[in-house]
Amino acid sequence: MGTSDKSIADLFPVPSSPPSTLVPKRWPGISLESTATLREVLKDNHERWHIFFNDSGYHKYAFLGTIHIAHRAIANWALGAAGDLLKAGYAADSTYQRPAFGPPEQITEKNFKDHLGDRQFYGGYLAFFTQVVRDHGIAVAVEKYIFSKDVNLVPSAGKKPDVFNRFLGGLLHPMIHIGYGLEFCLPGMVVEGRPGLSEAAVHPNSSSADIPGDFFDYPDGTEDTVSRLSSLHVSPPDTKVNGHGTHAFTVLQRVLNDPELGKVEDTGVRMFVHPLRTHASAIAKHMADWGVDATNPHEVERRVHELSWVNVVLFGIGGWSKDKPFNADFFHMHLVTSSIFLASYITYLKPSSQEHLLRGYLLVSIGWWVSRGRPALDIGGFYDATSPYPLLSGSLPPPDNTLKPKDPSKAVTPNAWLPIIETSVVHPDDHLPKLQRALAHYSSLYGTREPGQPDFAATELAGAEKLDGSLFIRASGLAANSMGRVREGEEAGSWGRDGFYQAKM
Repeated sequence: MGTSDKSIADLFPVPSSPPSTLVPKRWPGISLESTATLREVLKDNHERWHIFFNDSGYHKYAFLGTIHIAHRAIANWALGAAGDLLKAGYAADSTYQRPAFGPPEQITEKNFKDHLGDRQFYGGYLAFFTQVVRDHGIAVAVEKYIFSKDVNLVPSAGKKPDVFNRFLGGLLHPMIHIGYGLEFCLPGMVVEGRPGLSEAAVHPNSSSADIPGDFFDYPDGTEDTVSRLSSLHVSPPDTKVNGHGTHAFTVLQRVLNDPELGKVEDTGVRMFVHPLRTHASAIAKHMADWGVDATNPHEVERRVHELSWVNVVLFGIGGWSKDKPFNADFFHMHLVTSSIFLASYITYLKPSSQEHLLRGYLLVSIGWWVSRGRPALDIGGFYDATSPYPLLSGSLPPPDNTLKPKDPSKAVTPNAWLPIIETSVVHPDDHLPKLQRALAHYSSLYGTREPGQPDFAATELAGAEKLDGSLFIRASGLAANSMGRVREGEEAGSWGRDGFYQAKM
């Protein structure tokens, strides 16, 4: 589809090693067979299907009409799933796709801005970005066609191109899709449709992030575009209080304290766009002193850590209530699954683009939290009521010939993560393995963190001092139970879509 007769094998090579140690490690189980199957799935998906799976380009919500075939396949491969499972996932996800079709005309550098937001030109943008990536590489392509001033503020035919807003729109799907390309060094994922460079290009303004135009400054000079991989490493997160600006947890508390941001109602298909257009300036004000010194790699790393914690807090603690079952919110879940790619982005982007990404991402994340009703964050209640060692709901007889831990259930489930991952890769829902991969990765990074550390305790967020490294397995267990442990015979559950809106008086 629009990629010329040149082989597309170069677009989907064997996935490379993680670009930095902040990026998730691959799970055991990857093999020649599973890798060959993954490449077959990605190439077939690339050539066969259009990025929108229906004629209107929309699902019930304006950002859900895109395919997730590649997302499930790559996530399950990275979790060690066998090739047969990758094929089964592709078969299930292909049942509702729309065949690819060509564009009305080809996209060139000259008419690049003329058809932004028009899904009919997806094939044209796909061919255009394929050549760009082949000629210049993925880092240059992402910088020039997502983060540059030209594709965001310089108008064409009287319209501002606004690609960065499109990139962070659509429930973050363009960012997620490109993120897979960067994490696994898969050029085809970077160029592809509505998820990817082409996705950002044809993403409609009706569901873009709509970040205020004065939120960023664009540098005038030339910056070093060489990746700073060597400076990005996992050092123990700095838990001391420092003077490098407001913590993201403090921003959350400021938003909680703003009465206007608690009055958002469910607006259906415009649940995100309308609240963000109404309240983006207020959110930006609350995070005005949350800056990013992108010339300092350790400062960038610290901000990535903060965003990881923030979005798991919003999903896990925000979804928990002492009076109701856990609400595994579909929209907050995407905040977690997108956050895992921030570490990959910062290895490719130059400093000003890193700042734009991290600040824009925090604003959009908070925008989604507000648009879903801004659920309370009862950290103490969450820790009192949830388990740091979630087990299966049924009882299993402990084996006889094992070590004898004090708690017999530990002999049956010696690592609570393993059954969670196993049931996720066979679950019919394609989002669950992506969520659990992210949470497991964060647990590996932060699982040893003790409560009461000064960096969290010094923030304004009520109860932040109680947060510890068990947050991720607690949230994972709640999600696993809510969605159903199908491998163990439970019925499949579904994501929450009702939100957390206050009842009208």
